[in-house]
Amino acid sequence: MVDACDIVVVGAGPAGLAAAEAAASQGKRVVLIDSQPRAGGQVWRHDVLHGQPRVATDAIRDVAGNANVTCLEGTQVVAVEPGRLLLQDAHRGFHLAYGALVLATGARELLLPFPGWTLPGVTGAGGLQALAKQGWPLRGKRVLIAGSGPLLLAAAATAQRHGAHVVGIHEQAGASAVHRFAAGLWRWPGKLAQAARLRLELARVPYRTGSIVTAAEGEHGVTGARVRGRQGDERIACDLLAVGYGLLPQVELAQLLGCALEPEGAHARVQVGPWQATSQPRVFAAGEACGIGGLDCARVEGRIAGLAAAGAPVPPTLVQRRDRARAFAASLREHFTVRDDVRGLANGDTTICRCEDVPLGAVRPHADTREAKLATRCGMGACQGRICGSALAELGHGPRGGTRPPLFPARLATLGEPVLSSVSDTRGYTS
Repeated sequence: MVDACDIVVVGAGPAGLAAAEAAASQGKRVVLIDSQPRAGGQVWRHDVLHGQPRVATDAIRDVAGNANVTCLEGTQVVAVEPGRLLLQDAHRGFHLAYGALVLATGARELLLPFPGWTLPGVTGAGGLQALAKQGWPLRGKRVLIAGSGPLLLAAAATAQRHGAHVVGIHEQAGASAVHRFAAGLWRWPGKLAQAARLRLELARVPYRTGSIVTAAEGEHGVTGARVRGRQGDERIACDLLAVGYGLLPQVELAQLLGCALEPEGAHARVQVGPWQATSQPRVFAAGEACGIGGLDCARVEGRIAGLAAAGAPVPPTLVQRRDRARAFAASLREHFTVRDDVRGLANGDTTICRCEDVPLGAVRPHADTREAKLATRCGMGACQGRICGSALAELGHGPRGGTRPPLFPARLATLGEPVLSSVSDTRGYTS
C-alpha cells in the first residue's frame, strides 16, 4: 500500500524545520524530507570542525524529538502525482501520500561563466563554504573570493576559520550601492549586528567594491585570477578561487506541481499568498523558494506555512515579522544587481554547460534554451540545466526551460517498480 501522512515538508533547512515544528504542534503527522544526511540546509550545514550554531541544534532537536515528525534524511523527490510524491533514498524508491505539502526547497548559487571558471580549484562562494564545512582542506591555502552579496563575507569567514589565508574579497557592486545598503541596515538590527561581526572577523582582509574577476589562470589548476577594479587590471595569485553572484530560488518541484511563479530578476520564485499558500490547493511554500530573503525570513515563513498547512490560525505578529524580513530581501535585490560587464565576460570558447562540455559559442545562434538544448545537448547533463540554464537566463538567452520528471537522476527500479514501504521505521535526524 502507499504510505500516507498529514503534511509533507520538503527541505530541512531553517524554513522546513520551522514548518515541521509548527505543523506538528497542531497534532498533525508530519514527514520531513531532505536530500542531505543531516538537517540544517545550506545555511545551517554541519561543520566538521565547528559543528552547528546553537540555534540550529535547538531547532533540529525540537523537530527530531517530536513524536509527530518522521525525518527522512538522504531522500530526494523524484516525481509527483496528484496527492503523492515518488521518493528515493540510497536503498529504495517509494511513494508517500499527503494531505498538505510545504515546499522549503531553498536556493542554489548563481554561477556565471568567465574564462577559466572550469579549472580545478574554482568554485562558487557558497560552494567553497559548503566544501570547507565538509572537511575540504583549506589550511594555509590562499583563497580569493569574488562575486556579489553578503554571502561573500560569510564564505570568507568560514574559509578563514578553517585556516585559509583570504587574500581578498571582491564585490562587483559599486561603493555607493554597498554604502547605501549598509546605511539601511539599522532597520534590521540583527542583520546589522551580523554584518558588524563579520567585518570585525575579516578586518585584515582587503574588501574592494566595483571589482570583478575577469579570468582564472592556471594549467592543471587555478594559480591566479585576473581582476578588474577601479584601479585597473591586476593579477592576484591564489590557490583557490570562489566566485558567486548570489542565490537563486529552487523552484523545480513547485514547477512540476503546477504552482504559479513570478519574476525574480531574470529568474523566478514561487508565488504565494498572505499565509504562504501557492496557487495549487493544499500546497504551501516558504523561505528562499519564495525569493531570496535570508535566515530570519525563512524561519518566520516556515512557521506561517506550517500553521496554515495544519489548518491553524496564523498570528498577525508572524505576518508582520515576515513582511519586515521581506523588506530586507528587496534591499538585497536593489543593491546587489549583477552588472552588465559581468554578463559579458564569457567568450565563444568559454564552456557554458559543464556537464556536456558545450561552449557558449555553440549556444548563441539559437533563439532560446529549448532550441539550444535540442541542438547542442546544453542542459541535458546530470544537473539538468540547473547551472547552465540559470547562467543563460542571466546572460539574456531567455528563461530556463520547463521542468520534467525525474527531478534528480533516479534508478530504473525507482522509476519502474517503486517499493511501497513504510516510513515509520526510518531513523530521525541527530544533532
